[in-house]
Amino acid sequence: MGRQPSRNAPYYGYEFVDLTIGEGEYPVEVRLRRSTSEREGEELTVRTKYVVGGDGAHSGVRKAIGATHQGKISYHAWGVVDMVADTDFPDIRTKCIITSNQGHILHIPREGGYLFRSYVDLGRVPENDDHEVRKTPLEEIVRRLNAIVAPYRIVPKEVAWWSVYEVGHRVTDRFDEVGLDPDMDREARVFICGDACHTHSAKAGQGMNVSMQDSWNIGWKLAQVLRGYSSHKLLRTYNAERQQIAQDLIDFDLSWSGRMAGNTPDDECIEDFYVRTAEFPAGFMTEYKPSMIISGRARQELATGYPLGKRFKSYEAVRRCDAVPLHIGHQHEADGRWRVYVFADAAAPGEDGPVTDFARWWAEAPDSPAVRHTRPGDDLNTLFDAKVIYRQPHRSYDITDVPAGFRPKNGPFQVEDWNQAWSAVPGDSIFGARGISEDGAIVVVRPDQYVADIQPLTGTAEIAEFFDGVFDLTD
Repeated sequence: MGRQPSRNAPYYGYEFVDLTIGEGEYPVEVRLRRSTSEREGEELTVRTKYVVGGDGAHSGVRKAIGATHQGKISYHAWGVVDMVADTDFPDIRTKCIITSNQGHILHIPREGGYLFRSYVDLGRVPENDDHEVRKTPLEEIVRRLNAIVAPYRIVPKEVAWWSVYEVGHRVTDRFDEVGLDPDMDREARVFICGDACHTHSAKAGQGMNVSMQDSWNIGWKLAQVLRGYSSHKLLRTYNAERQQIAQDLIDFDLSWSGRMAGNTPDDECIEDFYVRTAEFPAGFMTEYKPSMIISGRARQELATGYPLGKRFKSYEAVRRCDAVPLHIGHQHEADGRWRVYVFADAAAPGEDGPVTDFARWWAEAPDSPAVRHTRPGDDLNTLFDAKVIYRQPHRSYDITDVPAGFRPKNGPFQVEDWNQAWSAVPGDSIFGARGISEDGAIVVVRPDQYVADIQPLTGTAEIAEFFDGVFDLTD
Protein backbone atom coordinates (compact mmCIF):
# COMPACT_ATOMS: atom_id res chain seq x y z
CA MET A 1 0.00 0.00 0.00
CA GLY A 2 2.89 2.33 0.64
CA ARG A 3 3.70 2.33 -3.08
CA GLN A 4 0.16 3.20 -4.18
CA PRO A 5 -0.85 6.78 -5.10
CA SER A 6 -2.43 7.35 -1.68
CA ARG A 7 0.76 6.15 0.08
CA ASN A 8 -1.41 4.71 2.82
CA ALA A 9 -0.19 2.29 5.43
CA PRO A 10 -2.50 -0.57 6.48
CA TYR A 11 -3.84 -0.65 10.02
CA TYR A 12 -3.68 -4.07 11.59
CA GLY A 13 -5.51 -4.09 14.88
CA TYR A 14 -4.97 -7.79 15.53
CA GLU A 15 -2.79 -10.58 14.23
CA PHE A 16 -3.78 -14.22 13.96
CA VAL A 17 -1.90 -16.54 16.32
CA ASP A 18 -3.51 -19.97 15.96
CA LEU A 19 -6.80 -21.88 16.19
CA THR A 20 -8.15 -25.17 17.47
CA ILE A 21 -11.32 -27.05 16.56
CA GLY A 22 -13.30 -28.66 19.34
CA GLU A 23 -16.96 -29.41 19.95
CA GLY A 24 -20.12 -27.54 20.88
CA GLU A 25 -22.12 -24.79 19.21
CA TYR A 26 -19.02 -22.64 18.71
CA PRO A 27 -16.33 -25.26 18.20
CA VAL A 28 -13.57 -23.12 16.65
CA GLU A 29 -11.36 -21.30 19.14
CA VAL A 30 -9.22 -18.56 17.57
CA ARG A 31 -6.36 -16.88 19.38
CA LEU A 32 -5.57 -13.29 18.35
CA ARG A 33 -2.92 -10.82 19.47
CA ARG A 34 -3.23 -7.03 19.53
CA SER A 35 -0.66 -5.52 17.20
CA THR A 36 -1.10 -1.80 17.91
CA SER A 37 -1.85 0.72 20.66
CA GLU A 38 -0.77 0.64 24.28
CA ARG A 39 -2.25 -2.87 24.58
CA GLU A 40 0.07 -4.29 21.91
CA GLY A 41 0.93 -7.92 22.59
CA GLU A 42 -2.23 -8.60 24.59
CA GLU A 43 -3.97 -11.82 23.52
CA LEU A 44 -7.65 -12.62 23.33
CA THR A 45 -9.68 -15.67 22.36
CA VAL A 46 -12.71 -15.75 20.07
CA ARG A 47 -15.05 -18.74 19.78
CA THR A 48 -17.00 -19.09 16.55
CA LYS A 49 -18.86 -21.54 14.35
CA TYR A 50 -16.72 -21.01 11.26
CA VAL A 51 -13.53 -19.26 10.17
CA VAL A 52 -12.63 -17.99 6.71
CA GLY A 53 -8.96 -17.20 6.23
CA GLY A 54 -8.25 -14.69 3.49
CA ASP A 55 -4.90 -13.82 5.01
CA GLY A 56 -2.61 -14.00 2.01
CA ALA A 57 0.15 -16.18 0.64
CA HIS A 58 1.74 -16.59 4.10
CA SER A 59 -1.61 -17.54 5.64
CA GLY A 60 -1.55 -18.45 9.30
CA VAL A 61 -4.98 -20.03 8.97
CA ARG A 62 -3.67 -22.35 6.24
CA LYS A 63 -0.82 -23.44 8.48
CA ALA A 64 -3.17 -23.91 11.43
CA ILE A 65 -5.27 -26.49 9.56
CA GLY A 66 -2.19 -28.27 8.21
CA ALA A 67 -2.81 -27.40 4.58
CA THR A 68 0.25 -26.95 2.39
CA HIS A 69 1.04 -25.24 -0.91
CA GLN A 70 1.78 -27.67 -3.74
CA GLY A 71 4.19 -26.31 -6.36
CA LYS A 72 7.20 -24.04 -6.40
CA ILE A 73 8.45 -20.65 -7.48
CA SER A 74 9.56 -20.70 -11.10
CA TYR A 75 12.57 -18.46 -10.40
CA HIS A 76 11.71 -15.83 -12.97
CA ALA A 77 11.22 -12.24 -11.83
CA TRP A 78 9.21 -9.36 -13.23
CA GLY A 79 8.97 -5.69 -12.37
CA VAL A 80 5.58 -4.04 -12.75
CA VAL A 81 5.11 -0.27 -13.02
CA ASP A 82 2.05 1.98 -13.33
CA MET A 83 3.22 5.32 -14.68
CA VAL A 84 2.72 8.39 -16.85
CA ALA A 85 5.70 8.93 -19.14
CA ASP A 86 7.19 11.09 -21.86
CA THR A 87 7.83 8.70 -24.78
CA ASP A 88 8.22 8.30 -28.51
CA PHE A 89 7.14 4.63 -28.41
CA PRO A 90 4.28 4.61 -30.96
CA ASP A 91 2.23 1.81 -29.34
CA ILE A 92 2.14 3.29 -25.84
CA ARG A 93 -1.70 3.36 -25.93
CA THR A 94 -2.00 -0.16 -27.34
CA LYS A 95 -2.08 -3.42 -25.44
CA CYS A 96 0.96 -5.27 -26.71
CA ILE A 97 3.70 -7.78 -26.03
CA ILE A 98 7.19 -6.49 -26.74
CA THR A 99 10.05 -8.91 -27.31
CA SER A 100 13.72 -8.18 -28.01
CA ASN A 101 17.07 -9.76 -27.27
CA GLN A 102 17.00 -7.74 -24.02
CA GLY A 103 13.84 -9.42 -22.67
CA HIS A 104 10.07 -9.11 -22.74
CA ILE A 105 7.36 -6.61 -21.75
CA LEU A 106 3.62 -7.01 -21.38
CA HIS A 107 2.25 -3.50 -21.89
CA ILE A 108 -1.31 -2.49 -20.92
CA PRO A 109 -2.76 1.03 -21.31
CA ARG A 110 -4.80 2.09 -18.30
CA GLU A 111 -7.55 4.59 -17.60
CA GLY A 112 -7.33 8.32 -18.19
CA GLY A 113 -5.56 8.37 -21.53
CA TYR A 114 -2.02 8.65 -20.13
CA LEU A 115 -1.46 6.04 -17.42
CA PHE A 116 -0.12 2.62 -18.46
CA ARG A 117 1.19 -0.55 -16.83
CA SER A 118 4.29 -2.40 -17.97
CA TYR A 119 5.38 -5.84 -16.80
CA VAL A 120 9.14 -5.83 -17.35
CA ASP A 121 11.17 -9.03 -17.64
CA LEU A 122 13.92 -9.06 -14.99
CA GLY A 123 15.23 -12.46 -16.08
CA ARG A 124 15.80 -15.74 -14.30
CA VAL A 125 16.66 -15.75 -10.62
CA PRO A 126 19.13 -18.15 -8.96
CA GLU A 127 17.48 -20.71 -6.68
CA ASN A 128 19.57 -19.45 -3.76
CA ASP A 129 18.51 -15.83 -4.33
CA ASP A 130 16.32 -15.91 -1.19
CA HIS A 131 14.03 -13.21 -2.63
CA GLU A 132 16.85 -10.67 -3.01
CA VAL A 133 15.46 -9.83 -6.45
CA ARG A 134 12.49 -8.22 -4.72
CA LYS A 135 14.85 -5.43 -3.63
CA THR A 136 15.37 -4.39 -7.27
CA PRO A 137 14.94 -0.59 -7.34
CA LEU A 138 12.52 1.25 -9.58
CA GLU A 139 15.42 2.78 -11.49
CA GLU A 140 16.63 -0.66 -12.57
CA ILE A 141 13.17 -1.65 -13.77
CA VAL A 142 12.96 1.53 -15.87
CA ARG A 143 16.45 0.89 -17.24
CA ARG A 144 15.46 -2.66 -18.30
CA LEU A 145 12.26 -1.34 -19.85
CA ASN A 146 14.18 1.15 -21.99
CA ALA A 147 16.72 -1.48 -23.00
CA ILE A 148 13.91 -3.70 -24.30
CA VAL A 149 12.10 -0.95 -26.25
CA ALA A 150 15.29 0.65 -27.68
CA PRO A 151 15.73 2.64 -29.87
CA TYR A 152 12.57 4.18 -28.42
CA ARG A 153 12.61 5.85 -25.01
CA ILE A 154 10.20 5.89 -22.06
CA VAL A 155 10.91 8.58 -19.45
CA PRO A 156 8.75 8.37 -16.29
CA LYS A 157 7.05 11.59 -15.22
CA GLU A 158 4.91 10.13 -12.45
CA VAL A 159 4.97 6.59 -10.99
CA ALA A 160 1.66 5.69 -9.37
CA TRP A 161 2.72 2.24 -8.18
CA TRP A 162 5.42 -0.36 -8.73
CA SER A 163 6.49 -3.72 -7.43
CA VAL A 164 8.74 -6.72 -8.08
CA TYR A 165 7.54 -10.29 -7.91
CA GLU A 166 8.71 -13.80 -8.64
CA VAL A 167 6.31 -15.95 -10.59
CA GLY A 168 4.96 -18.68 -8.32
CA HIS A 169 2.41 -21.30 -9.33
CA ARG A 170 1.06 -23.10 -6.29
CA VAL A 171 -2.24 -24.60 -5.16
CA THR A 172 -2.98 -25.68 -1.60
CA ASP A 173 -3.73 -29.38 -1.14
CA ARG A 174 -7.13 -28.50 0.40
CA PHE A 175 -9.24 -25.41 0.98
CA ASP A 176 -10.64 -26.48 4.36
CA GLU A 177 -9.55 -28.75 7.19
CA VAL A 178 -11.51 -31.69 5.75
CA GLY A 179 -10.51 -31.68 2.08
CA LEU A 180 -11.84 -34.43 -0.16
CA ASP A 181 -12.56 -36.86 2.69
CA PRO A 182 -15.41 -39.05 1.32
CA ASP A 183 -17.04 -39.15 4.77
CA MET A 184 -19.76 -36.52 4.27
CA ASP A 185 -20.58 -36.62 7.98
CA ARG A 186 -17.37 -34.68 8.67
CA GLU A 187 -18.21 -31.02 9.04
CA ALA A 188 -15.84 -28.44 7.60
CA ARG A 189 -15.34 -25.49 9.95
CA VAL A 190 -12.28 -23.60 8.66
CA PHE A 191 -11.89 -22.38 5.08
CA ILE A 192 -9.20 -20.49 3.18
CA CYS A 193 -9.57 -18.38 0.06
CA GLY A 194 -7.56 -16.17 -2.28
CA ASP A 195 -3.76 -16.14 -2.04
CA ALA A 196 -4.02 -18.30 1.06
CA CYS A 197 -4.79 -21.25 -1.20
CA HIS A 198 -3.47 -20.36 -4.68
CA THR A 199 -0.74 -18.09 -6.03
CA HIS A 200 0.21 -17.31 -9.60
CA SER A 201 1.52 -14.52 -11.78
CA ALA A 202 -0.34 -11.23 -12.17
CA LYS A 203 -0.35 -11.23 -15.98
CA ALA A 204 -3.66 -13.01 -16.49
CA GLY A 205 -5.44 -10.42 -14.34
CA GLN A 206 -7.05 -13.17 -12.28
CA GLY A 207 -5.62 -12.70 -8.77
CA MET A 208 -8.35 -10.55 -7.28
CA ASN A 209 -11.02 -11.95 -9.61
CA VAL A 210 -10.55 -15.60 -8.66
CA SER A 211 -10.12 -14.68 -5.00
CA MET A 212 -13.45 -12.84 -5.05
CA GLN A 213 -15.03 -15.88 -6.69
CA ASP A 214 -13.65 -18.01 -3.84
CA SER A 215 -15.17 -15.62 -1.33
CA TRP A 216 -18.55 -15.47 -3.05
CA ASN A 217 -18.64 -19.25 -3.36
CA ILE A 218 -18.09 -19.87 0.35
CA GLY A 219 -20.01 -16.73 1.37
CA TRP A 220 -23.44 -17.65 0.01
CA LYS A 221 -23.05 -21.22 1.25
CA LEU A 222 -22.18 -20.11 4.77
CA ALA A 223 -25.14 -17.73 4.72
CA GLN A 224 -27.52 -20.49 3.66
CA VAL A 225 -26.24 -22.84 6.37
CA LEU A 226 -26.17 -20.21 9.12
CA ARG A 227 -29.71 -19.11 8.26
CA GLY A 228 -30.81 -22.71 8.77
CA TYR A 229 -31.81 -23.56 5.20
CA SER A 230 -29.17 -26.20 4.39
CA SER A 231 -27.10 -28.72 6.30
CA HIS A 232 -23.33 -28.53 6.72
CA LYS A 233 -22.98 -30.81 3.69
CA LEU A 234 -23.42 -27.74 1.49
CA LEU A 235 -20.11 -26.38 2.80
CA ARG A 236 -18.26 -29.47 1.60
CA THR A 237 -18.88 -28.34 -1.98
CA TYR A 238 -16.55 -25.36 -1.49
CA ASN A 239 -13.34 -27.39 -1.54
CA ALA A 240 -14.67 -29.70 -4.25
CA GLU A 241 -15.49 -26.78 -6.56
CA ARG A 242 -12.84 -24.18 -5.92
CA GLN A 243 -9.71 -26.33 -5.64
CA GLN A 244 -10.19 -27.64 -9.18
CA ILE A 245 -10.80 -24.11 -10.46
CA ALA A 246 -7.59 -22.95 -8.80
CA GLN A 247 -5.68 -25.75 -10.51
CA ASP A 248 -7.24 -24.79 -13.84
CA LEU A 249 -6.07 -21.22 -13.21
CA ILE A 250 -2.53 -22.36 -12.47
CA ASP A 251 -2.43 -24.45 -15.66
CA PHE A 252 -3.69 -21.47 -17.68
CA ASP A 253 -1.25 -19.09 -16.03
CA LEU A 254 1.72 -21.40 -16.62
CA SER A 255 0.92 -21.42 -20.32
CA TRP A 256 0.23 -17.66 -20.45
CA SER A 257 3.38 -16.75 -18.47
CA GLY A 258 5.47 -18.99 -20.69
CA ARG A 259 4.22 -17.15 -23.74
CA MET A 260 4.98 -13.82 -22.07
CA ALA A 261 8.56 -15.01 -21.68
CA GLY A 262 8.80 -15.91 -25.36
CA ASN A 263 8.09 -19.65 -25.04
CA THR A 264 5.38 -19.77 -27.69
CA PRO A 265 4.65 -23.15 -29.31
CA ASP A 266 5.29 -23.25 -33.04
CA ASP A 267 1.73 -24.32 -33.81
CA GLU A 268 -0.05 -21.38 -32.14
CA CYS A 269 0.78 -17.69 -32.03
CA ILE A 270 0.05 -15.74 -28.87
CA GLU A 271 -2.83 -13.83 -30.51
CA ASP A 272 -4.60 -17.11 -31.31
CA PHE A 273 -4.01 -18.37 -27.76
CA TYR A 274 -5.49 -15.17 -26.34
CA VAL A 275 -8.63 -15.50 -28.49
CA ARG A 276 -8.99 -19.22 -27.77
CA THR A 277 -8.82 -18.70 -24.01
CA ALA A 278 -10.70 -15.37 -23.88
CA GLU A 279 -13.37 -16.87 -21.59
CA PHE A 280 -10.83 -17.42 -18.84
CA PRO A 281 -9.82 -13.80 -18.11
CA ALA A 282 -13.45 -12.81 -18.70
CA GLY A 283 -14.53 -15.12 -15.87
CA PHE A 284 -16.63 -17.50 -17.97
CA MET A 285 -14.30 -20.49 -18.23
CA THR A 286 -15.22 -21.89 -14.81
CA GLU A 287 -17.44 -24.95 -15.13
CA TYR A 288 -18.60 -26.79 -12.01
CA LYS A 289 -19.32 -30.50 -12.15
CA PRO A 290 -22.62 -32.12 -11.06
CA SER A 291 -23.09 -32.15 -7.29
CA MET A 292 -25.82 -31.41 -4.77
CA ILE A 293 -25.95 -27.87 -6.23
CA ILE A 294 -25.37 -28.68 -9.92
CA SER A 295 -28.00 -31.03 -11.32
CA GLY A 296 -26.97 -34.33 -12.81
CA ARG A 297 -30.28 -34.57 -14.68
CA ALA A 298 -30.34 -31.22 -16.46
CA ARG A 299 -31.78 -30.93 -19.99
CA GLN A 300 -29.01 -28.93 -21.65
CA GLU A 301 -30.62 -29.19 -25.09
CA LEU A 302 -33.45 -26.90 -23.94
CA ALA A 303 -31.10 -23.93 -23.37
CA THR A 304 -27.84 -24.48 -25.23
CA GLY A 305 -26.61 -20.93 -24.56
CA TYR A 306 -26.63 -21.50 -20.80
CA PRO A 307 -24.03 -24.25 -20.24
CA LEU A 308 -24.68 -26.18 -17.05
CA GLY A 309 -22.20 -25.35 -14.29
CA LYS A 310 -21.01 -22.13 -15.98
CA ARG A 311 -21.78 -18.47 -15.37
CA PHE A 312 -25.24 -17.29 -16.41
CA LYS A 313 -24.60 -15.18 -19.50
CA SER A 314 -26.74 -12.08 -19.44
CA TYR A 315 -28.72 -10.71 -22.38
CA GLU A 316 -31.11 -7.83 -22.90
CA ALA A 317 -34.87 -8.21 -22.43
CA VAL A 318 -37.67 -5.69 -21.90
CA ARG A 319 -39.12 -5.34 -18.41
CA ARG A 320 -42.87 -5.21 -18.94
CA CYS A 321 -43.86 -2.91 -16.10
CA ASP A 322 -41.88 0.09 -17.37
CA ALA A 323 -40.89 -0.97 -20.93
CA VAL A 324 -37.19 -0.57 -20.13
CA PRO A 325 -34.69 -2.82 -21.96
CA LEU A 326 -32.14 -4.16 -19.48
CA HIS A 327 -29.65 -6.96 -19.18
CA ILE A 328 -31.68 -9.49 -17.27
CA GLY A 329 -28.62 -11.02 -15.63
CA HIS A 330 -27.63 -7.63 -14.26
CA GLN A 331 -30.76 -7.69 -12.10
CA HIS A 332 -29.26 -10.62 -10.18
CA GLU A 333 -28.32 -9.02 -6.86
CA ALA A 334 -25.86 -10.59 -4.43
CA ASP A 335 -28.62 -11.32 -1.92
CA GLY A 336 -28.26 -15.07 -1.42
CA ARG A 337 -31.40 -15.92 -3.40
CA TRP A 338 -31.71 -18.57 -6.09
CA ARG A 339 -32.90 -17.40 -9.53
CA VAL A 340 -35.52 -19.28 -11.53
CA TYR A 341 -35.81 -18.00 -15.12
CA VAL A 342 -38.92 -19.28 -16.87
CA PHE A 343 -38.53 -18.94 -20.66
CA ALA A 344 -42.01 -19.23 -22.13
CA ASP A 345 -43.28 -21.25 -25.06
CA ALA A 346 -45.47 -19.67 -27.76
CA ALA A 347 -48.51 -19.18 -25.51
CA ALA A 348 -49.32 -15.54 -24.75
CA PRO A 349 -49.42 -14.26 -21.15
CA GLY A 350 -52.61 -15.35 -19.44
CA GLU A 351 -53.37 -18.17 -21.90
CA ASP A 352 -53.67 -21.70 -20.61
CA GLY A 353 -50.44 -23.61 -21.03
CA PRO A 354 -47.27 -24.79 -19.32
CA VAL A 355 -46.20 -21.32 -18.13
CA THR A 356 -49.54 -20.65 -16.44
CA ASP A 357 -49.50 -24.14 -14.93
CA PHE A 358 -45.94 -23.66 -13.66
CA ALA A 359 -46.80 -20.29 -12.08
CA ARG A 360 -49.73 -21.81 -10.22
CA TRP A 361 -47.59 -24.74 -9.04
CA TRP A 362 -44.76 -22.43 -7.98
CA ALA A 363 -47.00 -20.22 -5.84
CA GLU A 364 -49.43 -22.78 -4.43
CA ALA A 365 -48.35 -26.44 -4.59
CA PRO A 366 -47.09 -28.10 -1.39
CA ASP A 367 -44.10 -29.58 -3.25
CA SER A 368 -43.10 -26.24 -4.82
CA PRO A 369 -39.68 -25.12 -3.53
CA ALA A 370 -41.08 -21.63 -2.91
CA VAL A 371 -43.84 -23.07 -0.74
CA ARG A 372 -41.97 -25.94 0.91
CA HIS A 373 -38.79 -24.11 1.88
CA THR A 374 -40.09 -20.62 2.64
CA ARG A 375 -40.86 -20.18 6.32
CA PRO A 376 -44.36 -19.22 7.47
CA GLY A 377 -44.80 -15.46 7.40
CA ASP A 378 -41.98 -14.86 4.92
CA ASP A 379 -42.61 -13.49 1.43
CA LEU A 380 -42.74 -15.92 -1.46
CA ASN A 381 -39.57 -14.41 -2.91
CA THR A 382 -37.48 -14.63 0.28
CA LEU A 383 -35.39 -17.51 -1.04
CA PHE A 384 -36.18 -17.41 -4.75
CA ASP A 385 -36.39 -14.77 -7.46
CA ALA A 386 -38.62 -16.22 -10.19
CA LYS A 387 -38.85 -14.32 -13.49
CA VAL A 388 -40.82 -15.12 -16.64
CA ILE A 389 -39.61 -14.10 -20.11
CA TYR A 390 -42.19 -14.08 -22.90
CA ARG A 391 -41.66 -14.25 -26.64
CA GLN A 392 -44.40 -11.70 -27.34
CA PRO A 393 -43.58 -7.95 -27.58
CA HIS A 394 -44.20 -6.16 -24.30
CA ARG A 395 -46.89 -3.94 -25.86
CA SER A 396 -49.02 -6.97 -26.79
CA TYR A 397 -50.17 -7.70 -23.23
CA ASP A 398 -50.84 -6.01 -19.93
CA ILE A 399 -48.85 -6.68 -16.78
CA THR A 400 -51.99 -8.00 -15.07
CA ASP A 401 -52.25 -10.71 -17.75
CA VAL A 402 -49.15 -12.29 -16.23
CA PRO A 403 -49.97 -15.15 -13.82
CA ALA A 404 -50.04 -14.18 -10.15
CA GLY A 405 -47.15 -16.53 -9.42
CA PHE A 406 -44.90 -14.04 -11.21
CA ARG A 407 -46.43 -11.07 -9.39
CA PRO A 408 -45.68 -12.00 -5.77
CA LYS A 409 -46.81 -9.73 -2.95
CA ASN A 410 -43.88 -8.42 -0.93
CA GLY A 411 -42.91 -6.28 2.01
CA PRO A 412 -44.84 -4.84 4.94
CA PHE A 413 -47.64 -3.54 2.68
CA GLN A 414 -47.90 -6.73 0.60
CA VAL A 415 -48.01 -4.97 -2.77
CA GLU A 416 -47.36 -6.84 -6.00
CA ASP A 417 -43.86 -6.97 -7.45
CA TRP A 418 -44.25 -6.17 -11.14
CA ASN A 419 -40.56 -6.46 -11.95
CA GLN A 420 -40.66 -10.21 -12.65
CA ALA A 421 -42.29 -10.21 -16.11
CA TRP A 422 -40.11 -9.63 -19.18
CA SER A 423 -40.33 -9.83 -22.98
CA ALA A 424 -37.81 -10.54 -25.68
CA VAL A 425 -36.38 -7.54 -27.52
CA PRO A 426 -37.91 -7.48 -31.04
CA GLY A 427 -35.25 -8.33 -33.60
CA ASP A 428 -32.71 -9.30 -30.92
CA SER A 429 -34.38 -12.02 -28.96
CA ILE A 430 -32.82 -13.61 -25.90
CA PHE A 431 -34.48 -16.86 -27.02
CA GLY A 432 -32.42 -17.06 -30.18
CA ALA A 433 -29.25 -15.69 -28.64
CA ARG A 434 -29.27 -18.24 -25.83
CA GLY A 435 -30.59 -21.23 -27.75
CA ILE A 436 -33.89 -21.58 -25.88
CA SER A 437 -36.14 -24.39 -27.13
CA GLU A 438 -39.40 -23.54 -28.90
CA ASP A 439 -41.11 -25.42 -26.08
CA GLY A 440 -39.56 -23.11 -23.49
CA ALA A 441 -37.27 -23.92 -20.58
CA ILE A 442 -36.67 -23.35 -16.88
CA VAL A 443 -33.13 -22.23 -16.03
CA VAL A 444 -32.13 -22.40 -12.35
CA VAL A 445 -29.24 -20.17 -11.30
CA ARG A 446 -27.34 -20.30 -8.02
CA PRO A 447 -26.85 -17.28 -5.76
CA ASP A 448 -23.33 -16.90 -7.22
CA GLN A 449 -24.72 -16.78 -10.78
CA TYR A 450 -23.82 -20.29 -11.96
CA VAL A 451 -26.35 -22.34 -13.91
CA ALA A 452 -27.50 -25.16 -11.64
CA ASP A 453 -30.33 -26.88 -13.56
CA ILE A 454 -32.30 -26.75 -16.81
CA GLN A 455 -35.71 -28.39 -17.11
CA PRO A 456 -38.77 -28.23 -19.38
CA LEU A 457 -41.74 -26.10 -18.36
CA THR A 458 -43.43 -29.30 -17.24
CA GLY A 459 -40.46 -30.43 -15.16
CA THR A 460 -41.89 -29.47 -11.78
CA ALA A 461 -41.03 -32.82 -10.17
CA GLU A 462 -37.40 -32.51 -11.25
CA ILE A 463 -37.20 -28.90 -9.98
CA ALA A 464 -38.70 -29.94 -6.65
CA GLU A 465 -36.31 -32.88 -6.31
CA PHE A 466 -33.27 -30.71 -7.04
CA PHE A 467 -34.17 -28.09 -4.45
CA ASP A 468 -35.08 -30.74 -1.86
CA GLY A 469 -31.44 -31.83 -2.06
CA VAL A 470 -30.16 -28.28 -1.70
CA PHE A 471 -32.41 -27.39 1.24
CA ASP A 472 -31.91 -30.75 2.95
CA LEU A 473 -31.37 -30.23 6.69
CA THR A 474 -30.60 -33.82 7.62
CA ASP A 475 -27.12 -34.53 8.92
